[in-house]
Amino acid sequence: MSRKASIANVFITFLKLGLTSFGGPIAHIGYFRKELVEKQQWADEHQFSQLLAICQFLPGPASSQLGFALGLIRAGWLGALAAFTAFTLPSALLLIGFASMLPLLSNTVGITIIHGLKLVAVAVVADAVLSMAKKLCPDTTRRLIALLAASALLLMQFAWAQVLIIALGAIAGILLCRETESMSSVMPSISKWQQRIALLLLSLFTALLLAALFIQNQSGLIAVSQAFYRAGALVFGGGHVVLPLLEESVVNTGWVSNENFLAGYGASQAIPGPMFAFSAYLGAIIPDSHSISWISALVALVFMFLPGFLLIGAALPLWQSVSSKPLATKAISGVNAVVVGILAAALIDPIIISSMISIVDLLIAGIALLLLVKWRLSPLFVVAWCVFASMATQFI
Repeated sequence: MSRKASIANVFITFLKLGLTSFGGPIAHIGYFRKELVEKQQWADEHQFSQLLAICQFLPGPASSQLGFALGLIRAGWLGALAAFTAFTLPSALLLIGFASMLPLLSNTVGITIIHGLKLVAVAVVADAVLSMAKKLCPDTTRRLIALLAASALLLMQFAWAQVLIIALGAIAGILLCRETESMSSVMPSISKWQQRIALLLLSLFTALLLAALFIQNQSGLIAVSQAFYRAGALVFGGGHVVLPLLEESVVNTGWVSNENFLAGYGASQAIPGPMFAFSAYLGAIIPDSHSISWISALVALVFMFLPGFLLIGAALPLWQSVSSKPLATKAISGVNAVVVGILAAALIDPIIISSMISIVDLLIAGIALLLLVKWRLSPLFVVAWCVFASMATQFI
């Protein structure tokens, strides 16, 4: 396949994911795995798990970084940009236009639809956990590491917990994992030129962060870019963790009212795509709560995602230089098991806890899981089933 064809394939694939990936960042991982590992086979389970571990370890939007990395590996830097644009554009456009749509989702029908979409996340993430556990935790040692990781994450409710658990998983792998099977590389062989590019990206990330922290601008697009870059660079855990940083940047400064901030946050729960697209909504209403600024929305969106993408672009070549070593292979085995545990913990809290409120919900999600696992249907059918069943049970 030519590079041009690969870029087109990346764009179309991620556009479909951007239109259908409901349920938040953890659910996105399940959607990515179903489409890109099982169906299109862009990567195998070990590659996917390594990429996911790297993205979980770095600050920024983990699911969007994972998509960026997969696009980079598939079709180079243009493929990475195509993956980001296609995955983010639908949610960004929906959120920019959401002010006029809010009343439509504030009634019983809208609440019921949102609840059905939460049940989709239960099925998608459960499918990912079961499938990844089978391949990445084939022995008792790694199953125990995954169990301990899940238990620890459920007990450790702070932003750095995932980073700490991944690091401990690498240590456990070195000490306990005896198998040193050859792992698939996450990228082809890396040249010295690409390693220099990685160092350049890391330097750019640091320079922009220092500027955002210490050079203060009170208004204008430069101030918007600094505020959103700062939030994107300092958040660990992604998703909902970024909200306090954004609130400090745009509400406490008086740019956005608390009411408009919360309205946009509620909107972001009802649409597919990345939670960080919330930045486009905030950027759009910063100049005036009664008008839309597309330029400010674009600046907020780009600078919100930019630090995470600079870091993942720098991390992949540097990771490649050490991941093939025997000791690193054992560490990766432990990290792979931890990734399974992290997903299992997220399945329990917040996905199941926030979604399952009745036995009927359990039945709907169970059938959705069967649609994925037994009948191998597209997640689109799962979305349709969960929304239809949720509405039917509400109005029957």
